[in-house]
Amino acid sequence: MNYPERVVITEVGPRDGLQMEVRTVPADEKVALIEGLAQAGLQAIQVASFVHPSKVPQMADAEAVVDRLPRDDGVRYSGLALNHKGVLRAVQTWVPWIEISVAASDAQSRINAGLPISRIWDEIDKMMNAALGAGRQVRASIQCSFGCAEGEPADDAQILRMAETLLGYGIHQLVLADTTGMATPPKVKRLLKEVMSMAGRTPVGLHLHDTRGMGLVNVMAGLEMGVSHFDTSLGGLGGCPFVKGAAGNIPTEDTAYLMDSLSIQTGIEIPKVACWSQRLSRFFGRTLQGKLYRLLSNHPANGACSPNFN
Repeated sequence: MNYPERVVITEVGPRDGLQMEVRTVPADEKVALIEGLAQAGLQAIQVASFVHPSKVPQMADAEAVVDRLPRDDGVRYSGLALNHKGVLRAVQTWVPWIEISVAASDAQSRINAGLPISRIWDEIDKMMNAALGAGRQVRASIQCSFGCAEGEPADDAQILRMAETLLGYGIHQLVLADTTGMATPPKVKRLLKEVMSMAGRTPVGLHLHDTRGMGLVNVMAGLEMGVSHFDTSLGGLGGCPFVKGAAGNIPTEDTAYLMDSLSIQTGIEIPKVACWSQRLSRFFGRTLQGKLYRLLSNHPANGACSPNFN
C-alpha cells in the first residue's frame, strides 16, 4: 500500500476525552496535561469546547484554560464550537484554530446543538463568518458521517452536500466524524472517495470512535485512501455526552504504535503520552479503554509525571 510518509495526529483528549467525565479536572491540571502532551510531540491539540456549561460542565473553564496556554510553542491549539454563540466565545480568546462542528442528521443536530437540520445552514453561515472574519484557522467537522444512533440517519448525499457547503467557505481542514462509532471500512472508503475528490487540496481527516471495536480497522481504511490526519485521545478517553452508549476515541498511544509499525512518522513519544493516560486513570479511578498505555507502566518516562492529579 502507498501509505503517507507522515500523519498529523490531533489530540482531542483535553476536550473530547474529558467531556464525558463527571469528576471535574481543575483548569491548572488541564493546562499541565496539555503542556505534557505538547512535550510528548503532539503538534495539534484540541483544548476545549465553547458550549453551555450546564450541558457539558467539564468545559465550563474553556476561556481560562486557553488563556493559560503558551502562545509560542508551535502547537496548533483548537477549540470546538457547535453554534454561533460558541464561535463568538471562541473568538474572544486567542485560540488560533476553531473547529466548527455540525451534525449530518436531524436527531443529532437537535440533541447536540439544539437546532433542526433545516436551520443548520443559516447557522453554518453565521459561524463561518464569525470565525474566518476574526482571522482564525477553521477545522469543520461533520458529526455522524457514518451513521446515527438516534432518528433517521443521513444518507451520503446529505453528507456530501454539507461537505460541499463547508468547503465553499475556504476552510483549512474538513473532518468526517464517526460520532456514534458506526463506521466500517467499506463505509469509510466509499465516503472518503467522494469527499476527498471534492476537497481537492483541503486536507480531509477522520475523527473515529471505538464504540464497536472498529477504530483502528477504520484507521487502516483511511490510510489506504490517503488520509493523513486523524483525531485521537490519550488512553482512549472520550465519547459524546449526547449519544447513548458512546465509547471513547481511538487511543493516541495505540494509533501512534500502529503508525510506527507501518513506518509512518508521527513525531509522538508514546511512553510520554502513556504516562499521562496512567495519571488520568488513577485520577478517575478506573482503567481506560486504551491498550498500549497499560503496557508501559514501568517505562522510565513515567517518572516525569508520576504525581497524581489533586
